[in-house]
Amino acid sequence: MITLSNTEKLSMLRNLGVMLGSGIPLAEAVESLLEDTKGNLRKVLLALRADLLQGKQISGSLAAFPRAFDKVTVNLIKAAEEAGTLETTLKDLQEHIQAEIEFTDKIKFAMIYPALIMALFIGVLVMILTVVVPRISSVFSRLRVELPLPTKILIWASNLLIDNTALIIIGLTVVVAGGIILYRSQRQLVLSVIFGLPGISTLVRQIDWARFSRSLYLLLSSGLPITVALSLAADVVMDGRIGKVISKCREMVIAGKKVSDGLRWGKKVAPSLMIKLVEAGERTGTLDRSMQEISQHLDYEVGNSLKALTAILEPVLLVIVGISVGGMMLAIIAPIYGLIGQVGGR
Repeated sequence: MITLSNTEKLSMLRNLGVMLGSGIPLAEAVESLLEDTKGNLRKVLLALRADLLQGKQISGSLAAFPRAFDKVTVNLIKAAEEAGTLETTLKDLQEHIQAEIEFTDKIKFAMIYPALIMALFIGVLVMILTVVVPRISSVFSRLRVELPLPTKILIWASNLLIDNTALIIIGLTVVVAGGIILYRSQRQLVLSVIFGLPGISTLVRQIDWARFSRSLYLLLSSGLPITVALSLAADVVMDGRIGKVISKCREMVIAGKKVSDGLRWGKKVAPSLMIKLVEAGERTGTLDRSMQEISQHLDYEVGNSLKALTAILEPVLLVIVGISVGGMMLAIIAPIYGLIGQVGGR
């Protein structure tokens, strides 16, 4: 399955939009992009060129690459082709993808420091167990020193790691592979467990509602019916509980009620501010504008939550790493001090 990064999609849509805005026909624009394009993006453009030469629509071509272009993008382009507003829609999609890139980068950058600390800790731990402890343990074995329990545990862990390196690597590989298979086969179950962790659930809800509101704004402003927009925007959320609330909103709209009625039904999951703004948007006929304001507010909330989470994680991880490394050092040094004491007593 062909996939594209957000940067590749942004580049493709931006270039197509600029060329179409300059009066260049779509087929010529695609041909021009093919001149200096490589990798998966080139495969997509080749398929797009072939379909355009056969008289097919661009939305149909993009729909053949579901891993690269989601349903929101495909249906927006399809609606634009029917309405003759492809150039405007491509510009809107650029802004949408750009906002998604910034939103995703904000989350990634917040996790870089904790990830580096954990990677450093694992590296130091492996070095101590494979380099330091074996040399110290050989000295202790020759001197026949009575070792304290922490030192014995450290030596046992070192021997286990050195003597069973291949088995440990195979075991880790099996665990990782099993985790990937479990995630792909039981994705919703795995995500529900992760999203239920303290401090994670609130952040995930904010991220989901921010992405949902941003997608719904784009779909509604492009003229798609509210029921279709809700169905498509529901695909961007990760939390199953939020998905149920969105499905309820769609059922309410089909039954002649309002989106806010569905959100109020799921008020334990939906932010109260979102319910109020959606009600105001429905009352004034500016629901798309309300969804834009909601997405901007939730982006801000996600940024604050990430700052708070990293502010808590950083010192906690540092304390854990410090205590762990310090404990191992004490387990190594304690017998040495004991030996020095015995020699001094003599």
